Amino acid sequence: MVQAHIADLGHGIGLRIPYADGLLAPDARTVLGVDFLEILVENYAPYGGRLKRLAEQAAEQYPIVLHGVGLSVGGPDPLDARYLESLNDLARRTGALWFTDHVCWSSGFGVEYHDLLPLPFTEEAASHVARRLREAQSRVCLPLGLENPSYYVKHPDAPLSEVEFLNALLEEADCGLLLDVNNVYVNARNHGYDPYAFIDALPAERVWQVHLAGHLDRGDVLIDTHGAAMTDDVLDLYRHTLRRTGGISTLFEWDNDLPPLSTVLVENNRARAAAHDVLGPRSLRP
Repeated sequence: MVQAHIADLGHGIGLRIPYADGLLAPDARTVLGVDFLEILVENYAPYGGRLKRLAEQAAEQYPIVLHGVGLSVGGPDPLDARYLESLNDLARRTGALWFTDHVCWSSGFGVEYHDLLPLPFTEEAASHVARRLREAQSRVCLPLGLENPSYYVKHPDAPLSEVEFLNALLEEADCGLLLDVNNVYVNARNHGYDPYAFIDALPAERVWQVHLAGHLDRGDVLIDTHGAAMTDDVLDLYRHTLRRTGGISTLFEWDNDLPPLSTVLVENNRARAAAHDVLGPRSLRP
């Protein structure tokens, strides 16, 4: 199930509203070298008007995948029916290939926290998330996957490591992984583990997509800002990832303090060049 629909879409970026005119100009896909677009559900799904038209226009020019921060798959409250309905509507209008959200909780007890809160690395938590993802999958019209988030506080006495928790969850949920390589690097530095060993411990066949991004180095802690260029260390870890996965849809994220589109395109091309280093000319994943 996890691999039946997955193709290597190449190298893409997010459809951020300030970039829409440039990305949706005639022949922009070829001229800019952007292979696919990722739409953040919360920015487009609840709205009509211009935002609805932008999403539909993007789907006419690019393959589309959907990403979210509001599913709260690890939360205590029932899944939000209105959120799932708007996700289904956006998926149908754009022909999206899959949807991903984070292994976290972002709301609870009727409160939206507007943050990605970490879960304890326990078998109970993994089963809780897996049950809720399976429920969401039964109510959504496209495949659902999960992303490894960054986190800054570890729950004390958790019996599982981060990668053991993630693997248990992926197996029980029988879902794909959006592997955020920058998050692996940030977490490894902050919590003192080997990021290469982490990548090696993951089931490569479950990796649907990769995220790359920049972070802020405060010396004693790395902050996952998504507001900077990629570091060379993250690109090296991406190369290592590709040696295990082969060609994989890769998206560069820049979400805060947005620079000109040209700056994001430079980062997209850096990712493409790193993939070329490992794989040579891109061949589509079956």
